[in-house]
Amino acid sequence: MKVVIVGGGKLGYKLATLISKENDVVLIDKNVHVIQRISEHLDILSMNANGLQIETLNEIRISTYDLIVAVTESDEKNMVICSIAKNLGCEKSIARVRDPEHVQQLGLIKRQMNIDHIVNPDLATSNEIFRYLVKPYAFHNEHFVSGKVGMVELNINCIHSIFGKKLKDLTNTFQDMLIVAISRNSKIIIPEGNTELLEDDKIFLIGEKEVIQDFSSKYNVLDHSKKVKKVLIMGGGKIGYYLSKKLSEYGVGVKIIEVDRERCKYLSENLDNVLILHGDGTDLSLLEEENIQSMDAFVALSGYDEENLLMSLMARQYGVDDVIAKVSRQNYIEIIEKLGINVAFNPVDIIASNILRFVQGRRLVAVSHLLQGLAEVIEIIAHEKMRLLKKPLQELNLPKGIIIGSIVRDGNVIIPTGNTTILANDRVVIFYRLSAASELEKFLKPKGGFLK
Repeated sequence: MKVVIVGGGKLGYKLATLISKENDVVLIDKNVHVIQRISEHLDILSMNANGLQIETLNEIRISTYDLIVAVTESDEKNMVICSIAKNLGCEKSIARVRDPEHVQQLGLIKRQMNIDHIVNPDLATSNEIFRYLVKPYAFHNEHFVSGKVGMVELNINCIHSIFGKKLKDLTNTFQDMLIVAISRNSKIIIPEGNTELLEDDKIFLIGEKEVIQDFSSKYNVLDHSKKVKKVLIMGGGKIGYYLSKKLSEYGVGVKIIEVDRERCKYLSENLDNVLILHGDGTDLSLLEEENIQSMDAFVALSGYDEENLLMSLMARQYGVDDVIAKVSRQNYIEIIEKLGINVAFNPVDIIASNILRFVQGRRLVAVSHLLQGLAEVIEIIAHEKMRLLKKPLQELNLPKGIIIGSIVRDGNVIIPTGNTTILANDRVVIFYRLSAASELEKFLKPKGGFLK
């Protein structure tokens, strides 16, 4: 597949890294320094040019491309680039659109400008945080294949008898279920038969819904959440705006601390039932004045990772139960649990995964949340041209970081083994680390490009 990416910022770079492993990629950016950095680190064709100009698109023969992804800093430029590219013959287009003023009219924008897919990293990230805060049961207990397959997270400390045991020796304990992942020391492990379970491990189980529900009831997995009533948000940017709006509409009391006075004015004019505080979110005296110790959750959404991590740690010291941080640097994700932070979200990873799912095809029908910002669960309908088909799973040589969790065929749930074979039109639940996303794309992508 041939892909052109316009915009070499964090998202453009991330997409180029992931997509170029299996596809021909051209990246266009007006900034010569950005192009130099990309040329030094990625084996792709990079152009120092204006992707908004028809001459540039004609130069690369855009009509021969399967997909254009516009991720410049300007929403309007992204939309126009996609519209022009489609008119010049590019098959598919994706635009990043972030401004809240565009959110209510995305459908109209897509139709009028002939854009196939619009992504909004800030809105997507706020949705994930919202789900975590107000719907913890749904966040940890997913259902797939129209409710036939369930997934649950379990801390194994409630089953002491399995400490130190290998998975291959626990088939009776987890009968008709499959452990698809282990969370250990802030890392997600895709296990094998010889993987041992250790104290404090969290496991993710997949199985038929009724089996998962019975197991969850037996070990009181379902009785673990309390209702979030008060949330303090540090940072009133786009994510803070979207999140506070959703929380207040849900009935949650929200306070936003924002250092920029003009931004405070905008927030106060556009948000109902949200208390806007002009101040520095790192000011401990201000946090104490606003009774941070009485908050059910603290969400750090400033533009600085270090600031978000530090203040999240301080919120934990004040006794806040749910502490969430926005983190842009991938290497910071690995220290989150060690700091006592519940979860971190990376907007670039979230939206890159969203775009990859679009690339993988339209027969992908469901997606779960990101687990610790490191892994994801998807549900697909197997296509007859996918490489996953007609071979026993043990012969597929799936890369590390990918596991087939369950298969539903003719309404029956199959918990797969190495001898299981996937057939066309099976509904397949797949668990994978985000680092293996491009490898998974190779198996899901049909010969010939996009799924129709």
